[in-house]
Amino acid sequence: MAMMSMRICLSHLQLWQIPRTKIHLRKSRSSPGLYASPSIAEYRSSCFCSQQAQTAAHGVLQNKPMVKEIESVGAFQKLPMVMPSVDILSSALKKAKRVSATKGISNIAKRERNKAAKQLDALMKELAVPLRDYFANFPNRKCLHPYERSLIELTLGDGNYEKVLKNVDALRKKVVSTGKEHASLCAKSLSKREAEERLSEGFQRLEEVFNREGKAVDDLLNIAKTLRAMPVVDLETPTLCLVGAPNVGKSSLVRVISTGKPEVCNYPFTTRGILMGHINLGYQNFQITDTPGLLQRRDEDRNNLEKLTLAVLTHLPTAILFVHDLSGECGTSPSDQFTIYKEIKERFSDHIWLDVVSKCDLLQTSPVAYVTEDEDSEHLEMASYRKMGPDGAIRVSVMNEEGLNELKDRVYQMLVAQMDRIKSRSNEDNAEVAT
Repeated sequence: MAMMSMRICLSHLQLWQIPRTKIHLRKSRSSPGLYASPSIAEYRSSCFCSQQAQTAAHGVLQNKPMVKEIESVGAFQKLPMVMPSVDILSSALKKAKRVSATKGISNIAKRERNKAAKQLDALMKELAVPLRDYFANFPNRKCLHPYERSLIELTLGDGNYEKVLKNVDALRKKVVSTGKEHASLCAKSLSKREAEERLSEGFQRLEEVFNREGKAVDDLLNIAKTLRAMPVVDLETPTLCLVGAPNVGKSSLVRVISTGKPEVCNYPFTTRGILMGHINLGYQNFQITDTPGLLQRRDEDRNNLEKLTLAVLTHLPTAILFVHDLSGECGTSPSDQFTIYKEIKERFSDHIWLDVVSKCDLLQTSPVAYVTEDEDSEHLEMASYRKMGPDGAIRVSVMNEEGLNELKDRVYQMLVAQMDRIKSRSNEDNAEVAT
């Protein structure tokens, strides 16, 4: 089959690694870390369950038709920027100390008492307001797309996201209660000296609280960096997902289909995260994902890398390119690969599917004796799989370029079919909303 003209360009490549992440932010003046200051616009763009609920309730009360919201991803890129705790404290202290007494108070004791109470109140607010904004503007996990909910659980651990946010809010409440307590004491001072002493005690107490429990803010900063660095997926763009056992050649095929340069080594789990890229075929844009390999085991026994692969297939509209290696080099026997393949094919039977047998040059030159196989369990289907792979599979070799032209043509056909499917579902959703 003649290969169609294809220009492939990977416009954006993101490798989500666990647990390492990297984000380019500006340097802090008073701490060695990196951060960017929060902005009102960024806060307003975050996901709010409460706002959605209020909007829905308002629509019901006004007898307005409810519009079905299409689930989308991208909440992680809208997260508010979090300052390190040391910078929040440093900035708050500077601003609070610049607060002066109310004009017109002639009595020295009263003026100092007023100044001390106002400075403590200012320090309390400068510490508490950022914490309040973080807690309010980080999205509730229940409001997120199922794919992003899975990423939070697999990356941060089940419940850790909510725990950190809860700790931030607890710190805010502690700051408010401590600040109010000492501001009240300052307001009751009988002399200038007493007001100064209580002001010093209040500042010291608030600093101790924030230094002791400020780790919650730094934990939230790390969470924001991790989530914001995750690959962005466009649900309206057709996506090709490469799936298979570890080390079967998925990453090598990504290098062929795209200009991405994933790591290619002969050991399991070379792909330590989700590799997301974009491919331009003619004038059309598509996405491609290289996923961690799957082993033959129950879901509850799978590691987080394998669960990432299942999360992509479960929650994203993808076409599947399943890669098989029958050469004996990948470390997973053909019978185990066959079991994995049958399980995934049955579970995701509604996906557009293409099977590829990789490393076919090794199959031609050096047949492998699979000493680990149980000969008593052989049957016709397994025997056929060992020789040729699944029915209709394309045999390819990156080394001698066998079958690559056919693979590229079939990939294009799959993605076009996936695009038609996405458009059809979008039209159905629009029709449902209209009725």
